[in-house]
Amino acid sequence: MEQPSYELSTLFDQLGLPSDDKAIDDFIMANPLAPEIKLVDAHFWSADQKELLQQSLLADGEEAVLVDQLNVRLHDGK
Repeated sequence: MEQPSYELSTLFDQLGLPSDDKAIDDFIMANPLAPEIKLVDAHFWSADQKELLQQSLLADGEEAVLVDQLNVRLHDGK
């Protein structure tokens, strides 16, 4: 049985956000994070989105890798 493939678009779908490449890039450029702000503490997440991000990190699987990628991109602003 093949394992599901996860991409950043999958995470955005789960967060209820537009998930095409341009929408993801636009979201990241519009919401850069300062180095001292943790991803899950960003002001733009709803309570449900924060919970999903926290649960994904705790799962420590491919979902956590995607959250880490999003974290890096938001802190880099690109």
